[in-house]
Amino acid sequence: MATNAEEQQSQAGRHQEVGHKSLLQSDALYQYILETSVYPREPESMKELREITAKHPWNLMTTSADEGQFLNMLIKLVNAKNTMEIGVYTGYSLLATALALPDDGKILAMDINRENYELGLPVIQKAGVAHKIEFKEGPAMPVLDELVQDEKNHGSFDFIFVDADKDNYINYHKRLIDLVKVGGLIGYDNTLWNGSVVAPPDAPLRKYVRYYRDFVLELNKALAVDPRIEICMLPVGDGITLCRRIK
Repeated sequence: MATNAEEQQSQAGRHQEVGHKSLLQSDALYQYILETSVYPREPESMKELREITAKHPWNLMTTSADEGQFLNMLIKLVNAKNTMEIGVYTGYSLLATALALPDDGKILAMDINRENYELGLPVIQKAGVAHKIEFKEGPAMPVLDELVQDEKNHGSFDFIFVDADKDNYINYHKRLIDLVKVGGLIGYDNTLWNGSVVAPPDAPLRKYVRYYRDFVLELNKALAVDPRIEICMLPVGDGITLCRRIK
């Protein structure tokens, strides 16, 4: 019969094998990532916007600095030119994308709150990338429906990033799959949703976390069996699932 010490050692070994999950549970290791890889390479404009956003009462909504760095590199890797962002907040991820795009690149950006976007807009303008952004205030669904109706928009987007109302993620996906090109990417943010996707039913969760968890779980299940895409779920930020359209 195993002793308590042996059981603890076995549990520790299994924990180490889960890789990134164990890293994300260590504040010291996460800080190491930020200080070693992210902050030294973070553009001054992104640093300025990150610090402005940190003072906002809804700052939990912002994209994390490491995810911003990831998006910036991803845009460059796929040579994206025509992109879309649903859910902008103060524009940290929007700025990360705009900085990575070529000078004639475009971002169709949508958010229900222009005031938050305008908080970061002076920084975006100072960075010299505001001309790449077309901002639309209001719900994204009517805009997407209009885009889908015109077949010339089908397959016209290289990259789409979604960080908005989780209860509409499935509805967004039904439309975005037609708008992204074959070989293009859709990134859905918050797909690990504060780790609540593996929390037991009786776990003490904040009301908004519990409410949206079922929608996130529904999305994750749907993406896993969608034959039109290849997927990769990454433990960056609050979890991001990349979907590459293959047909």
